[in-house]
Amino acid sequence: MTLGTDDNLKLTKTPPPARLLDLTRSLRRVGRTATGVDRVELAYLSHLLSLDTPLYGLARTALGYVLLDRAGVETFHHRVHNKVAWGRADLLSRLPRGRSNAVMRAESDLRRVALQRCLPGRLEAMLRQSLPQGFAYLNLGHSNLTDRVLSAVKTTGGRISVMVHDVIPLEYPAFQRSGTVAPFRAKIDRVSLFADLVIYNSQDTQRRSEAQMHRRLPPAIAAHLGVDVPSPDATALPPGLPPARPYVIYVGTIEPRKNHSFLLDLWQEMGRGAPMLLICGNRGWNNAAVFDRLDHLPPDALVHEYNGLSDPALAALVAGAAGAVFPSHAEGFGLPPAEALSLGTRVLCNDLPVLREVLGDKAVYAPLSDPYSWETTVKEWAANPPDPRSTATFQAPTWAEHFKTVLKLT
Repeated sequence: MTLGTDDNLKLTKTPPPARLLDLTRSLRRVGRTATGVDRVELAYLSHLLSLDTPLYGLARTALGYVLLDRAGVETFHHRVHNKVAWGRADLLSRLPRGRSNAVMRAESDLRRVALQRCLPGRLEAMLRQSLPQGFAYLNLGHSNLTDRVLSAVKTTGGRISVMVHDVIPLEYPAFQRSGTVAPFRAKIDRVSLFADLVIYNSQDTQRRSEAQMHRRLPPAIAAHLGVDVPSPDATALPPGLPPARPYVIYVGTIEPRKNHSFLLDLWQEMGRGAPMLLICGNRGWNNAAVFDRLDHLPPDALVHEYNGLSDPALAALVAGAAGAVFPSHAEGFGLPPAEALSLGTRVLCNDLPVLREVLGDKAVYAPLSDPYSWETTVKEWAANPPDPRSTATFQAPTWAEHFKTVLKLT
């Protein structure tokens, strides 16, 4: 963990008079499987609710902003974790088109329990009326990072802490959805201009992100994310899983930077002598060629695609694999490899600085320019059960360590 140096960055054991957690990303993704960034925002939500410091929540809905007090934040927490069902969508939620029923129901519930709500132009007035001077605003999900929000927090006496998970859209624009790079560039520029503190998930992410900040370098801290691994539950798997023969697994959204094409080429080269390859993840974007290859796999192919598995089911597949492979072109942190090691599964990954930082010497690294090393490692693992000693000493970072470091400054 590293701490940036700045005259305005001071360690303090005194918590702020209140914290304002931005819940916009979690609201917009209600009803979807949580990704790595989603899990970070939800981890903060759970932890901040356990503290005595007054807690508020802010979310941007289709029609304006809602401000939640602690009771409202707890209501959102219970519902987003499926402890309580969402209520019915109200009329206001039905007016904007093109949104899922789950999001409409969630927005309706937040309006029902809101401390206050306002149209966009009244955000500053709402914050000024409801929050004490010196409150800490935390944005952890790359959402709602607008001039309106950040300016309103600044002018009402709040301190802004933003987590930057990666700057991959700026480093690899060809991998992104059409029209997403320029808005992401604008977000990073706003973070550079407004943030009182930037939280990075790794030292590597900090170095890469600060290289993209052109206005100023805000005070910063790097703290590894906690790795929470669900308990494997093989009974949650669909029929036919796990396979009876040795298999290797890749967990991650099927998007260009995850580089599934490398594995498809590798398995094609290995032929029938390869173990099975399970590709587990939802389909993403800009990946028509890979989708086409997956759609036209023959019935007896050794490559199989699965999506929609529950976390316990997916953990069971990872735990039973001969190894987990991760040929990503780029990562911000690399939660799936860390989770695989935590489950005692061998990991083979691209030789990325961030993965060496997080995984240390517990993974096997091979550059993408050396497919022979990938092939020999995969075949060796399929032929030999894992040595339990090889992963037993992996010490996954914890949320307790993360919060102990970060919340001294927020």
